[in-house]
Parts: sequence; C-alpha cells; structure tokens
Amino acid sequence: MAQHYELFYCLELSIRDLIRSRLEESGGATWWDQLVPQAIKDNAAKNRLKETQSGVTPRSADLLSYTNFGELGEIIKTNWKLFSDTFTDSRAVEATLARLNTLRAPIAHCSMLAEDEVLRLRLSLRDWFRLME
Repeated sequence: MAQHYELFYCLELSIRDLIRSRLEESGGATWWDQLVPQAIKDNAAKNRLKETQSGVTPRSADLLSYTNFGELGEIIKTNWKLFSDTFTDSRAVEATLARLNTLRAPIAHCSMLAEDEVLRLRLSLRDWFRLME
C-alpha cells in the first residue's frame, strides 16, 4: 500500500501546485480571496483552526493545503477558463477526479486496495495525465 500512498501523495501535491500557480498567475497575491469559492475557503479555515487548536505543528501557512481532494476539483471547475488550456475537457477532468477521490479514501485510511482497484488507480492516473496532453 505504501507505493499507492506515495503515488497519491505526489499526485495531490502536483494538483495543488498546478492550481496555486494558475490562480496566482491570474489573481496575483490575492488569488485565494478572489478565485476560490467561499465554501472551500470556509472549510479550509475551519480545518486550519481545528489543527491549530489541537496543538500540533501546522502543516502549512497556505490555506490550499487545508483543502480536500474533492475541493481541488471544484476549484478547477469554478475557474475552468484558467485551466482550459491545460486540460482537454472539463467533464472528463471532473469524472477523473471523482474516480481518484473514491480511490483515495482506502489509500488515505490505510486499507488494502483490491486488485481491481489497483488497476483502476493506474488507469485513472493515466486518464489524468492524458487529459493534460
């Protein structure tokens, strides 16, 4: 399972980096306030506060780090004009991210993936990168 976790960790970081760079290009230093849907901003702030109140070391000063995988897809969808030159189709991005989000749960919660789900993960990753061609 470690290899699947590592794979997903790298994928999620790359998606966050893509979103951050695209939104910074368009919105400058205030991209978070201007371009992220309010519900996602509220949830990220809630997640950061919860982490702060638990007394653990904050994971990041960047609120994008406090968004969940599904919210990353919503940010792309909301700002499709900024991503349309990167991806081939918005519905395909949405469907692929939904599949990846479903596969993320057992990986993130240390459950075993069935052989079919390992194959589905590999195919979904291929789909993701194919959308970027």
